[in-house]
Amino acid sequence: MIQLKVNGKQRSFRGRRFKRLIDVLREDFDLTGTKEGCGEGECGACSVFVDGELVNSCLIPVYQADGARVETVEALGDPDALDPLQASFLTEGGAQCGICTPGMLMSAWAFVRDGGRDDLDAIRTALAGNLCRCTGYQHIVSSVVATVRDKTRTSARRRTKKK
Repeated sequence: MIQLKVNGKQRSFRGRRFKRLIDVLREDFDLTGTKEGCGEGECGACSVFVDGELVNSCLIPVYQADGARVETVEALGDPDALDPLQASFLTEGGAQCGICTPGMLMSAWAFVRDGGRDDLDAIRTALAGNLCRCTGYQHIVSSVVATVRDKTRTSARRRTKKK
């Protein structure tokens, strides 16, 4: 039996050890937010965190995640309580057809979480492992910029209130 902590909940998987992590997440755990774009690790649509590292879940056999902490796009928020990054994707038009969006969100989340700035080149580099066939990427980059700027404003307000 394979044990995973998925989005903060302990989960067990009994099945083929070489079943891909993306398939276990979608088919066995009913977490369908993670999408499969290419199945070859080239597009980033299936990006999830495994023990804090961003990985392509289509390339990982589930047994390699045994005992790991896995976070999917569902960990960000839900329709009634969007994460600021999700809200920015909504208001800035960063989501189009939706296939790449979960992977873009996960890569952007890593960038923001790790203290990313509103530097356009740095954002593009952070998102470079994700392909989108619908956009010219500008709305996606704008979504990340808006999130970073809002986070900076929020942090500045908190510091001002503490003084």
